[in-house]
Amino acid sequence: MHSLNFIIWNFDPTLFNLFGEFPVRWYGLFFASGFLLSQQVLFYIHKTEAGASLEKRKAAEQYVESVTIYMIIATIVGARLGHVLFYQPMDYLAHPLRILNLREGGLASHGGGLGIFFALWLFANYRFNLKEGSLKHFFFIKHNRGYSYPQILDRLAIVVALTGTLIRMGNFTNSEIIGKPTHSDWGVVFARSATDALTYDPKGTSWIEAVDYSKDETRTLQDGYVPINVQVTFKKSVKDQPAVEAFVRSAIKTVLSRNTKHFHQPNAAPLPFKVTQSKGQFKAEIATWGVARQPSQLYESLSSFLIFLLLFYVWSRKKIATPPGLLFGLLMSIMFTLRFLYEFTKENQVAFEDNMALNMGQWLSIPFVLAGLAMIYWSLTTKNKPLNQ
Repeated sequence: MHSLNFIIWNFDPTLFNLFGEFPVRWYGLFFASGFLLSQQVLFYIHKTEAGASLEKRKAAEQYVESVTIYMIIATIVGARLGHVLFYQPMDYLAHPLRILNLREGGLASHGGGLGIFFALWLFANYRFNLKEGSLKHFFFIKHNRGYSYPQILDRLAIVVALTGTLIRMGNFTNSEIIGKPTHSDWGVVFARSATDALTYDPKGTSWIEAVDYSKDETRTLQDGYVPINVQVTFKKSVKDQPAVEAFVRSAIKTVLSRNTKHFHQPNAAPLPFKVTQSKGQFKAEIATWGVARQPSQLYESLSSFLIFLLLFYVWSRKKIATPPGLLFGLLMSIMFTLRFLYEFTKENQVAFEDNMALNMGQWLSIPFVLAGLAMIYWSLTTKNKPLNQ
């Protein structure tokens, strides 16, 4: 018997439904957790640099609370606008109100990065002021935060890597940003889209109660596709076995045949299946083929966590005396070099990328890498004494 190394990912991305109508997803939980954990790390960093003074440590807390708000807003707005401008500009220009519909997805990390750069520049140099604000001052007044702009970027760089770790885990729970086929028995079969199609039941008339998957160890790899058994459990109200068999041959086969990203079930080929009945409930076991893919989301999640550990270690050696701009430069150069390489393992996000030598994510990564290298050089060669020292 051949041992198969792929895994089948059939994870439900919905954590629960609020009021039975609004889905709360695991992705949102990971996204929010990233900011919450990042804030705790920033509390530790800034309190450590503040020293033993209770007054300074309290000021450090207020500082972190302020910068967190800037970072959250900048990340969401920047990532959304980045996706709109870089990947689907014509679609959103035709329907501009769709830009506000975050529930449909569409966030670009490069846009999030640009949003953070701009927001932190504002944070470093200005303070939002409602009382004294005017059109002349654009509601901002000059303000010294005690840290230079490069220093602020440095400390945020540490937690950006941590947040990126959790966001990519969220992408994995959503079965999105998928990798290319491995053409081997190693990889991940993202089966959730087929499950959702088979169990979709807006009117409460679906025959299907549950869909499960398992490896078929009795078969081997065929033309780069992995053997999978699909177990479909029908509701107890379904009583007619010939009708069940007809449903498998038509509706279920159609779903598998059309879901070509994750399954290989040609329409012309017969669909091998067996229907059994247990305790008054029909079950169908279907033999089909899956597409094992690179788990690109996990590659990025793991490398982001390692970058977080590296940056935290570099900071911990000199803390406030760390050369300004060094941590930010390391983040940019390492993370986006890896992002450039990981793009070779991913499926393109939009159709126009198919005709490009490098996809959009790779082209956008190049200036980030160059900026990171330039920042490292500037940091190590310029006698820029850290503020707050």
